[in-house]
Amino acid sequence: MNGRAIDLAVVGGGLAGGLSALAVHRAHPEMQIALFEAGETLGGNHRWSWFGSDLDPAGAELLSLYRRTEWNQGYDVAFPGYQRTLGAGYRSLASSDFDETMRRELPPQAIRLRSRVSQLSPDGVTLESGERIAARVVVDCRDFEPSPHLRGGWQLFMGRHLRSREPHGLTRPIIMDARVHQHGAYRFVYTLPLSPDELFVEDTYYADSPELDRDALSQRIDRYCEAMGWRGETIGGETGVLPVITGGDFAAYHTGLGEPGIVRSGARAGFTHPLTSYTLPFAIANALELARHAHLPGDRIANLFDHRARDHWRATGFYRSLGRMLFDAARPEERYRVFGRFYRLREPLVERFYAGRSTAADRLRVLSGKPPVPVFAAIRALLGKGSPLVHERSQ
Repeated sequence: MNGRAIDLAVVGGGLAGGLSALAVHRAHPEMQIALFEAGETLGGNHRWSWFGSDLDPAGAELLSLYRRTEWNQGYDVAFPGYQRTLGAGYRSLASSDFDETMRRELPPQAIRLRSRVSQLSPDGVTLESGERIAARVVVDCRDFEPSPHLRGGWQLFMGRHLRSREPHGLTRPIIMDARVHQHGAYRFVYTLPLSPDELFVEDTYYADSPELDRDALSQRIDRYCEAMGWRGETIGGETGVLPVITGGDFAAYHTGLGEPGIVRSGARAGFTHPLTSYTLPFAIANALELARHAHLPGDRIANLFDHRARDHWRATGFYRSLGRMLFDAARPEERYRVFGRFYRLREPLVERFYAGRSTAADRLRVLSGKPPVPVFAAIRALLGKGSPLVHERSQ
């Protein structure tokens, strides 16, 4: 970097940051890019999954560069008294494969690991080491931080990568198995058959508190695997705490992110699905949008992304309303009824819901009929504010 200003500084080497850097490099290989990540690898320790219908052809083409697992025979959901197989294809990407692809596709000098950024400004970044890197465009793709300006609950999860002693026999993902004890939250188990003898089993909770009890969740995964007849050795795993945003003052939240002129993308900028906490379709769309406008001055790109964030907030209001009903109208042990009723609806509606593209007819259909929560409780929830997202994350 020899003291000259680079074209693009991307801060945060997770999904949003990595995709942004890769999309810009592919579209503009002449540009000098730096991707700053505080950790030892890109992508951290995560697994991202999505439905085949979530992405347009350009998004699918960008993700085709990554080694991933695909299932094209549909997926299953299960609730007390009700099971269903849906036909959409499903995809999953491990962070180790994300890291490998990023190292292969980006110039080596573009990847700055163990480089924690202490300060961002529209014209560059400063590392904790004191090094200052001038940049024409600065993109903030760091993780979400809790804020008193936002309301909602939490999605907690623990995933285990298991190698079974013998073939497990599972051929399709189980996206939601809510036939489990709810433990004071909407709980379901999510299972991906990665190979004939490998499984990824994740225990997930829509909970009021971000407190994650690792020992308890590990024991519950043990019991679930035993009940399913899956025995073997653990070869990996992950835990996480994600926000489920049900409301708030987005303008105040966005203003609090920092000074204007910095391009903001990813979960910190609000580009999530408020109810599912999915980020991948929005990270892909933002990466491609950044690549289309990468030659513009940084302040113009920042302004464009500020408008995108506000538009996204407005467009996803329906999902925040459903989140308030989930957290504030349903008793924790009966929150599963909300999703159980949803999964009885037509499959195209379900696909558009997960992609964040529900139509007006979809929204009407979701809200029509006998509600899965008490009517007056639902009205109170919709009129209420919800709980502030200010809890500290569990360590």
